[in-house]
Amino acid sequence: MSVPSNRINSLTSLTGELRALLGDRVSTAAAVRAHHGKDESYHAPHLPDAVTFPETTEEVAAIVEICARHKAPIIPFGTGTSLEGHVMALHGGVTVALTNMKKIKRVSAADMDVTVEAGVTRKQLNEHLRDTGLFFPIDPGADASLGGMTATRASGTNAVRYGTMRENVLALKVVLPDGRIVETAHRARKSAAGYDLTRLFVGSEGTLGIVTEVTLRLYGIPEAISAAVCPFESIAGAVDAVILTIQSGIPVARVELMDAESMAALNRYAKLAYPEKPTLLLEFHGTPTGVREQVDQFRTIASENGGGDLKWATSTEDRAKLWQARHDAAYACMAMRPGKKVWPTDVCVPISRLADCIAETKRDLDGSFLFAPVFGHVGDGNFHVTFVLDPDDAKEIAEVERLNERLVMRALAMDGTCTGEHGIGSGKMKFLVAEHGEGVQVMRAIKKAIDPDDIMNPGKVLRV
Repeated sequence: MSVPSNRINSLTSLTGELRALLGDRVSTAAAVRAHHGKDESYHAPHLPDAVTFPETTEEVAAIVEICARHKAPIIPFGTGTSLEGHVMALHGGVTVALTNMKKIKRVSAADMDVTVEAGVTRKQLNEHLRDTGLFFPIDPGADASLGGMTATRASGTNAVRYGTMRENVLALKVVLPDGRIVETAHRARKSAAGYDLTRLFVGSEGTLGIVTEVTLRLYGIPEAISAAVCPFESIAGAVDAVILTIQSGIPVARVELMDAESMAALNRYAKLAYPEKPTLLLEFHGTPTGVREQVDQFRTIASENGGGDLKWATSTEDRAKLWQARHDAAYACMAMRPGKKVWPTDVCVPISRLADCIAETKRDLDGSFLFAPVFGHVGDGNFHVTFVLDPDDAKEIAEVERLNERLVMRALAMDGTCTGEHGIGSGKMKFLVAEHGEGVQVMRAIKKAIDPDDIMNPGKVLRV
């Protein structure tokens, strides 16, 4: 199909204005567009018409002003590690890649906070903080950008103790869809001044504006850290041990569930030798005495629920290897079916319903022909079913859609959510209405008020 001449003329004018602003930091090369038109999931790529690489908030604002005049879609891009189609250019347009915005602008050790540009990644930040005695704990696995983590309200393995991005973002600098620059808050740890604009943009997935700077809460590096691997005879026993651990007030920093299939994939991929049973991966933070007390309490709970001996990883190197293996779980699962893609789910339920939700989900999976391991951040009720599938096989797609819908509706019936951390993107929009009902109309009103032309990451979160 030929491209209409008016669209070609409009694109030529748009890219011409962008090049006048940024010079060679505008690309229409096919390879660059392809890299910025996909994420790490099964979603089919959708390429932007151009990719821009601003270096300041003011340049982002100028890009947005140009796109707004042309009513061209704008797609913010961090590192492309999202999983629900957040960065795909569903309607063409201009990708604003924040990869050149990597300044750590201020660290306040006394106030335990930091301000960074949106392109700074979590690993880059923690490397910078290494000699301050502070660290940033939110750890979604991938070395994601902090702007992208803010946009998707990311969490990860440490969330059970330190919370998610929602609890750890203090203030933002955001470029609105008309090019205005707003600061959502100051650095005070609390405020009752007006609407909470910071929380409005945390989790907005680039549909309300482009986050260019983030002020984050920091934490002291624990005096003692111990990690352990504990196999169980059953998933039910492992989940019950987690529930009792949380209900007992043991301040575990990380507690991750891996089913037997996940452990088999992990052993093969990372060259490990753990028992291929339902397993908990744990980490304890605190003083040496405090950590010993936490471990003793957990060991008692685990033994009462079919847990085996704990295998320890106490050195920094061993802990890093253990958690890197956990972060590579999706890749390990894909390696079991080479050449295939992943469709990862991430429901979250109240901790008291976790055992029931996982048990019912496993019964569904046991009756399916798909390879679909279960793992997740069960300390806060969040778990993933990682479907490994051929996206070109209609039978496999249909089966994943069936099982995923059953999983999501099961979680909602248990007063849970369709997404604990991945976000809605373009992949889960139909579940947003099932979860929020009339609340979606309120969200839609906010979107229309801030972005009346629907140019900011259109086709994500809400149908406008």
